[in-house]
Amino acid sequence: MRKEDKNAIIGKLGELLKEYPHFYLVDTTGLNAEQTTEFRRMCFKQEIHMVVVKNTLLEKALEAAETDYSPLYSALKGTTAVLFTQTANVPGKMLKNNPKSGVKGLKAAYAEGGFFGADQLEVLAALKSKEELVADVVALLQSPIKNVVSALQSGGNNIHGILKTLGERPE
Repeated sequence: MRKEDKNAIIGKLGELLKEYPHFYLVDTTGLNAEQTTEFRRMCFKQEIHMVVVKNTLLEKALEAAETDYSPLYSALKGTTAVLFTQTANVPGKMLKNNPKSGVKGLKAAYAEGGFFGADQLEVLAALKSKEELVADVVALLQSPIKNVVSALQSGGNNIHGILKTLGERPE
């Protein structure tokens, strides 16, 4: 491969690192063409950008990035695919819920500003996305309001019933 081609790949990887805040490094050793295509389809459906790249080129792209990705360098061995995503937990859930995908496993990940090792797939899958956290906060805020409104409505019915009973009573 020519030096210009390598530099172009490193540049493209650098752009992807800036565009996507989270990425996973997975081991795709032993995947045949059919399994790779199926895995790419799964990624596409989940809005994950999958790139299979040489480890040395990926390491150079990581070195050139603004963030210090040095904890990931030890995971760059064997066949590596990079899964770029906007939502941190999507690749984790996909890998956890599809053990027959043919992927050997997680090598490492960078998600929510932290580094995760190969043994932390469960943690990555359990991470909540920004949208899920906002929904949880809204639900927590709505619960007390609903209780107050319900209490006021039931109290109004009680007062109405008492007034009606008093109005119908003979004097």
